[in-house]
Amino acid sequence: MAVRFDDRFIDEIKSRLRPSDVIGRTVKLRKQGREYVGLSPFTKEKTPSFYVNDDKGQFFDFSSGKTGDIITFLQETERLSFMEAVERLAAEAGVPLPAPDLRTAEQDTKRKGLLDWLDLAGKWFEAELRRPSGTEARAYLERRGLSEVEWGRFRIGFAPTGRTALKDYLVAKGAKPVELVEAGLLIAPEEGSAPYDRFRRRIIFPITDVRGRVVSFGGRSLDPGARAKYLNGPETPVFHKGHQLYGLFDARKILSAAAPADSPPPLVVVEGYMDVIACQRAGVPAVAPMGTALGEDQMELLWRFHPEPTLSFDGDAAGKRAADRVIDRALPMLKAGRSFRFAFVKGGKDPDDVLREQGPTALRAQLADATPFVARLFDREADAGPLDTPERRAGLKARLRQFAAAIPDKDLAEQYRSDLFERFYSKFHRRKFSREAGRLDFVDGFRGLLDKTLGTTLKSRIRQFNAAVAVAAVDHPDWIRKYDEQLALRGFGDKGLAPLVQPLLDAIQEDHFNRDLVLLNIKSDSASTALQKARATAAESGVYPFLNDHANPQQARETWEHCFEVMLAFSAIEDERQERKQALELREPVLDSKILFERGQWIRVEQVTLASMINSGELWGASTTEQSRSFG
Repeated sequence: MAVRFDDRFIDEIKSRLRPSDVIGRTVKLRKQGREYVGLSPFTKEKTPSFYVNDDKGQFFDFSSGKTGDIITFLQETERLSFMEAVERLAAEAGVPLPAPDLRTAEQDTKRKGLLDWLDLAGKWFEAELRRPSGTEARAYLERRGLSEVEWGRFRIGFAPTGRTALKDYLVAKGAKPVELVEAGLLIAPEEGSAPYDRFRRRIIFPITDVRGRVVSFGGRSLDPGARAKYLNGPETPVFHKGHQLYGLFDARKILSAAAPADSPPPLVVVEGYMDVIACQRAGVPAVAPMGTALGEDQMELLWRFHPEPTLSFDGDAAGKRAADRVIDRALPMLKAGRSFRFAFVKGGKDPDDVLREQGPTALRAQLADATPFVARLFDREADAGPLDTPERRAGLKARLRQFAAAIPDKDLAEQYRSDLFERFYSKFHRRKFSREAGRLDFVDGFRGLLDKTLGTTLKSRIRQFNAAVAVAAVDHPDWIRKYDEQLALRGFGDKGLAPLVQPLLDAIQEDHFNRDLVLLNIKSDSASTALQKARATAAESGVYPFLNDHANPQQARETWEHCFEVMLAFSAIEDERQERKQALELREPVLDSKILFERGQWIRVEQVTLASMINSGELWGASTTEQSRSFG
């Protein structure tokens, strides 16, 4: 029977169990100061970034952004419900479960009775499929490529034509018609006449909850004149359309039996019962909402089992509208470690068509070719209308800024803002290198700008830019704190600025840090010479607003953050260019020369685009006049 867990009960369990003991059974931990550290169970990593603190009763996973207590850990790693996780931990801690509330117990007894009748109805539907009355249904399933073996796996059944066939069977077993109405199996006419079967002459798909219990049914009509091709059960005490997903119980089993936690297979959301069955037959865990748009509760349910479910829609206009509705609804719910991907099945087909016509390998390949949430969001806005004027492009940029601001998680919102703007600049700034035919020319167009990488003038501008970004970070260490991982990985994009990195990282790890602490670390680390040179280099250009003491503090910070992210992008491009150069010198084998060449073209375009934005001052809003006056 259902019970209620109050805070005192939860606290009692936690007081008896050490997180390091519970989590240590899954993750190999070693003591490090007051904490335990190990490799993340959520991502694939070589350097430990997963911490357990017994004093705080929490785990912290910096690689995936996940954090929580021992209950959360069991929910995340073993895909348990909150109730299941608490019951397991209570048994381990030796804490007896609280007695059920009387009213809750009565409701639970009633629910159990309804579930029993639903389960019995499901078995009756399955039997009817194999009887003479199910001949038409069997022929339909065979035409759809479903053999008899598959009928049993997915508990597919058939509701015969009789108006009270199911009702008569269940009443003979002891059911009351009022119970069957409440379970959604019968329809009670408003005028008060006798209830009759809800499903007639339909192929039946049982809908189960996350524990595998039948809570309702969906039916596909075999009558060409039926008003509704598909019919779902109504809202009942045990079935709420917005809270459940068809196929989740079986999808959960496929997920648990498949890849380890660091590389989970995609959990795919499709549009119909047959699509779910097709995907699961191909070994792909899949679910579907019951004829409604994906709601917030269903999104939360999906994220319990997968960090990035894949939404698979038809590639037509209706499918794209469905994807857009999910984007708008999901955006305020995004957090670090949970998002969506989008996969549009090709050729106007659905997953069931692809499985029957091309086989499971083709279906898995199409579903794996998924677009990240941020990319789909940008494409939707960029394709919403013409962008051939400055006003229209400014409108797009404003919309992108608003979408990023709609994400409550500040760190994630900033990442979205950076990514969306990078896509924006990539889309519109490459055009300046086009020839008359509208084709990018990667030789004549860049000759003189590229000497093997960049011209001397541009190199000088980038050196000044990197120095200015580093100086601002020293003077405003609170700006750099949220970029600590990126700073540790890439520094400030210049070897001469490397001595400033570790003193900054050491300072911002302290609870109370400020500019004075950074300068003290720099002095003790003998990095003062590097800072002096950086200030002198940055002073060669006077156009950086984040170094202006009289600038608006918030605007200065936002400008610096944007510049820091561009510096990271430029550094990553330069690293890739160097890797490619080294690979060519070593004559490493090339798997696809066309892809290699196109990637090389992209690197050159991107590198010159960013360098030109730095050189012109466009990156931080400087006018051409200001820039020429500053650079002479």
